[in-house]
Amino acid sequence: MRKVKTITDTGSPAPTTEFAAGIKKKQFRFGDWFAEKIIRVVAFLSITFVALIFIFVFRETLPIFKNNTDKNPQSNISTGTLEDEALKPETYGAAVEDISTAPADETVSEMPPVAAESNHGALSTLLSKDWLPVSDRPRYGLVPLFFGTLKVTLLAILFAAPIAILAAIYTALFAPRRIREIIKPAVELLAGIPSVVIGFFALMVLASFFQDLFGYSGRLNGFVGGVAMALAAIPVIYTLTEDALSAVPRTYIEASLGLGASLRQTAFQVILPAATPGIFAAVLLGIGRVFGETMIALMATGNAALLTLNPFDSVRTLSATIGAEMAEVVFGDTHYSVLFLIGSLLFIFTFTLNALAEFYFRNRIIRRVQGK
Repeated sequence: MRKVKTITDTGSPAPTTEFAAGIKKKQFRFGDWFAEKIIRVVAFLSITFVALIFIFVFRETLPIFKNNTDKNPQSNISTGTLEDEALKPETYGAAVEDISTAPADETVSEMPPVAAESNHGALSTLLSKDWLPVSDRPRYGLVPLFFGTLKVTLLAILFAAPIAILAAIYTALFAPRRIREIIKPAVELLAGIPSVVIGFFALMVLASFFQDLFGYSGRLNGFVGGVAMALAAIPVIYTLTEDALSAVPRTYIEASLGLGASLRQTAFQVILPAATPGIFAAVLLGIGRVFGETMIALMATGNAALLTLNPFDSVRTLSATIGAEMAEVVFGDTHYSVLFLIGSLLFIFTFTLNALAEFYFRNRIIRRVQGK
C-alpha cells in the first residue's frame, strides 16, 4: 500500500499544542449552561402537560365502553335497595305511629322511578341521528354533531382561504413598501380579537344582514357561523401564506422576469407553486382554528343538531356541544363520558389531519415542485 505524503504550507506557522487544546476544550459559561437547562426543562414540562391533558381526556372517556348498568347513582331508588330510614319522611308527635304502620312500599311508590342507564345502550346510540342527552330514552348521536362541524368548517375555509391567500399575494408581491407596512400589521392584529367579540358581531350584525339579503327564516345558521369563523381564520392563513411567499428565493423572481415574464405571471406561475407547501400548511392551520372554535359556534350557528345539507339551517358543532353542556352535566354520568369522547374525537381528528399533511401530502407536494 503506497503512502501518501502530505505537503504542508511552510509559510503559515503550525498551531501550538496549547492553542489546539484550547480549541478542543470548550470554555464553560454558566449563563449559556443555565439558559440551556431552563429551555430544556420548559420544553419537557410543556410536552408533559400536553400529554397529561390528553391522558386525562382519554381516561374520562373509558367508562363509556364499560358495560356498567349501575352508572346512575339514583338508580337504586327504583329497586328499593335504599335503607328504610332514608325513604321515610320526617315526622313529629303522634304522626309517627301512623306512618310506622304504613307499608314500606307506599313510601317507595310515591317517588318517581329512575331508570338505570346502561353504557352498552349509550354506545348503541352513538351512530344515530339524534342528539337527545336529556330524555326518558337518552340518545347520544354524534353523526349530526360531526356533520355540522364539517359543514361549518368547509364554509369558513371557502370564505377564508381565497381572501387570505390573495391578500398575502398582493402584500408580498404587488403592494408598495409603505402600504405593505400598514396592511400586514393590521391583518395580524385581527388574530388578537377575542372569539366572543367575533361571535357577538355575527350575532348582532351578520345574522340580520344575511337574513335581509337572502330572505331565509332563521337568523342563526351554519352560513352565518361559517362567515364568522372565516374572520377568525383569515389572519392565521394570511400570516403564514405571506411568510411562505416571502421565503421564496429572490433568484426565482429575477430569473422569471429576466426571461420576459410579467410580474403577474411570475406571481401565479412561479412564486405561488414554489410556496405551495407553506400555503398548504397555512390552510391546515386555518382548518384547525375553525374546527376547534367554540364561542363563535355557540353564538352564531343556532345550536340545533340537524343533519341537512342546506347551509342556511342551524347546526351544532362538537366543540360547541362541550362548551354548552359540560357545566351542567352530572359528574361521572354517561352524558359526562360522551362529552369527553367528543373531546377525544376532536384531538384524534386534528392529530390525524396534521400527520397526513406533514408526512404524506407535504412531501408529495415538495417532490412535485422539485420535479422528482
